[in-house]
Amino acid sequence: MMMKKSIGLAFFLMLLGFSALACDICGCGVGSYYIGILPEYNKRFVGLRYQYKTLQTHLGPQGQITPLTTDETYQTAELWGGVNFGSKFRILAFVPYNINKRSSQEGNGKKNGLGDIALMGYYNLFTQTLPLKSKLLVHSLWLGAGIKLPTGKYEPTEKLAVQESPNNFQLGTASTDFTLNAAYDIRLNDLGFNLNVNYKINTANSYAYRYGNKLTGNALLYYKFRLFHKITLAPNVGILYDTATKDIENNKYTVDVSGGHSAALITGVEIASSKFSLGANYQNIISQELANNRAKAGNRLMIHLSVPF
Repeated sequence: MMMKKSIGLAFFLMLLGFSALACDICGCGVGSYYIGILPEYNKRFVGLRYQYKTLQTHLGPQGQITPLTTDETYQTAELWGGVNFGSKFRILAFVPYNINKRSSQEGNGKKNGLGDIALMGYYNLFTQTLPLKSKLLVHSLWLGAGIKLPTGKYEPTEKLAVQESPNNFQLGTASTDFTLNAAYDIRLNDLGFNLNVNYKINTANSYAYRYGNKLTGNALLYYKFRLFHKITLAPNVGILYDTATKDIENNKYTVDVSGGHSAALITGVEIASSKFSLGANYQNIISQELANNRAKAGNRLMIHLSVPF
């Protein structure tokens, strides 16, 4: 009965998150909160993540390519890490370095620099291990909150220069924002299901611009193969969903070229040993409606390497 209540609570949180009306164009530009399957570690880990994303902006009213259409790429090299405090508390930190590029018939542009640093704290609501005949069921639920700091450079002139394009070509938002987080994992022997939900609550920056609140959720099915009694190979498949409300300017005007939603199929693999974790995934966009159809996201790639200590 306790197990049924715990699983029910976890899926209730998932449904609550996905029914909310909530990217900084959904995963591109000045924010991405995809976490996925965390590296295996008992106390601490530190690592690097690399993300590559593309975006087309200045599309026509029906989403068509025009002479003004701009191709944008967003690359992030991110230092990230986690610390467990006992069995109940966990802190994750993200320090991104962004490389933004764009090209169009009118010219090219590029921005490099520190992005917005984020911290997330989690509390382990429960972890249970239950024997089921000859198999073992293990599941856990972590709940938490976080803060994103305005450490990345924001250029207000960027918004004025691109009236029909989302305010996305920034290194940071210049705002202090907050997140609510949930992470659920359930595994029957080596077959597992992982769920992460993140809701980002944005505040207005000093230039009276507020990015829309954003919801990110991903669900992954994985299987762990044990190799040579030392290495774990875990292929995984799943879905990533982003949705955001429209931006607000001058505390009252809705920005039409903003907000929207997208969904992507994820295929990936995680390799772990006692000394390192290595992973990669490819995110194939299957559905989207971004910035009033004035922007179109391309497929994405993520690679990470981490070391427990």
